Amino acid sequence: MQIRLARADVPVQMTWSLDDLFASAAHWEAELEALDAARAEVHPYQGRLGESAATLLACLNTVEMLQQRLMRAGTFAYLRNAQDGIDAEYQAALARVDALEARLEASIAFVDSEILQLPDGAVQKFLAQDSGLAAHQVRLQDLLETKPHRLGAETEMVLASLGEVLDAPWTIYHRSKASDLQFQPFTDAQGTVRANSVNLFEWTYDSHPDVSVRRGAWQSFSAGLKAYNHTWAATLATEINKNVVLARLRHYPSTEACLLQPHKVSQSFYKHILQTLQAEVAPHMRRYARLRRRVLGLEQLLYCDIKVPLDPEFEPKIGYDEACKLILDSLACMGPEYVQLVRTVLEQRWVDRADNVGKSSGAFCATPYGVHPYILMTWADTMRNVFVLTHELGHGAHFGLAMKHQRFVNTRPAMPFVEAPSIMHEMLLARHILSQSRDARMRRSVIMQVLGTYHHNFVTHLQEAELQHRVYAQAEAGQAVTAQLLNQCKGDILAGFWGDAVEIDDGACMTWMRQPHYYMGLYPYTYSVGLVAATAMAGRVADEGAPAVDRWLQVLKAGGTMKPLELLQLAGIDLSSPAPIQAALAYVGSLVDELEGAFAD
Repeated sequence: MQIRLARADVPVQMTWSLDDLFASAAHWEAELEALDAARAEVHPYQGRLGESAATLLACLNTVEMLQQRLMRAGTFAYLRNAQDGIDAEYQAALARVDALEARLEASIAFVDSEILQLPDGAVQKFLAQDSGLAAHQVRLQDLLETKPHRLGAETEMVLASLGEVLDAPWTIYHRSKASDLQFQPFTDAQGTVRANSVNLFEWTYDSHPDVSVRRGAWQSFSAGLKAYNHTWAATLATEINKNVVLARLRHYPSTEACLLQPHKVSQSFYKHILQTLQAEVAPHMRRYARLRRRVLGLEQLLYCDIKVPLDPEFEPKIGYDEACKLILDSLACMGPEYVQLVRTVLEQRWVDRADNVGKSSGAFCATPYGVHPYILMTWADTMRNVFVLTHELGHGAHFGLAMKHQRFVNTRPAMPFVEAPSIMHEMLLARHILSQSRDARMRRSVIMQVLGTYHHNFVTHLQEAELQHRVYAQAEAGQAVTAQLLNQCKGDILAGFWGDAVEIDDGACMTWMRQPHYYMGLYPYTYSVGLVAATAMAGRVADEGAPAVDRWLQVLKAGGTMKPLELLQLAGIDLSSPAPIQAALAYVGSLVDELEGAFAD
């Protein structure tokens, strides 16, 4: 039976070093205490923000520095907890950061309230009087746009003070998933007893070529989720009802409108993405599913079979070092400065790629301002892992450039743009491999990997968004959000999308439990926006070369100084036009066409 290592037993070269954040836990402790005390630095500005441009600037600079320090301290606690969520010390440290964040937000809550209470035109007048305020212009403009939805200063302070409580659904979900969720071992057709975990299932078993391993793991995984079905439904219901109540209190027409405010896109754009992509990608994916069933000789294609490769005997193994070289080669078109940025991330201990008990599932890239990116994933010597790694490196390169060229307050763009640079990496990797390989089986393998990217972003994440759309509507109408409702809703979405091409079982209906995105606002659809943009941009780089690269680098360096659709327009991509979406959908269809031809009888 496979044994998962404890964190202490993992080879150190497979883990990240957090020394660049804090040299030791003691240094972190000292900073936490100092930061708590530093909250008082904003108090002298309370009641005075209308005095002068200089006073407003001094206050905003103080807030910016406090938030930057909090981000650094919080990242240290978050990363330690992500690497080993069952460590009680790490859990306690993360809770302390959450509590400090709530206290800090309460301390600075007056800032936004006072700015919004200034007479009309006062902010614009101050911007003209003091050039230093230009760094905060985007923040100020965004704030003024929320004016119709702000509550009284005292109420805003109370809500800020309750930040730790309001974030509790995410904390409960994450902690129980990392620390308490257990899966029973299962036995494959060869009699091998196999351990199971979230990481093992998501990174190894759900695309395993052996049907007995894949379906055995699926049964074990589904049974583990079922044990938490009602508990996590209650947790998610709390998150949903919280957002519904806050949207009503702030007089938004809907919860979606409230959650989209910081995204800087319209509801019509959001609904167009959901409706168009789901409807038009479904026929391509159903064809792909039917092809998979035929080629694999399966009587039924179950939901747990939709990621298995069509040529399971051809699974090119690729080690981590080889994968790093491949990724760097694929990025050569982006220029030497960009390649060196990515190389540094790989050569330093900034990537945690081990598997151990308690490690967070999935993959992410943390980008604390003034430090450097940190990437978490679980490496398994597969081509799929190469694409995951290059995806996260895309985030790292993006924010590495943004941090170099922008202040903290202007580093991060709104969410609809965030996934575009990372998915762009995936597209460049795929194009590179296809251009370098003449091997028919390798070509098929890469095409399947690319289709996996489209499946992940045009199907999985859009179905998450569709679930949010439906459940929020029902919650607004007074419907209780229960496990039964969530399971039924998820099952209906899957069945409607896949039709008779895929068998939807009870386990599939519970897959809403796999994703943390439901606790992150309307995050899921942004992956789809990113893929549309990345498909278009990769094509422009291939067709135009350096001019397209230069435009893209300009966009990445701009950070959050522009709205998402404006950033894409700077790159030459107009998402107000149907052309980029139709081009991406046509590309998906062409990939399925090629596979159908490659596996023709």
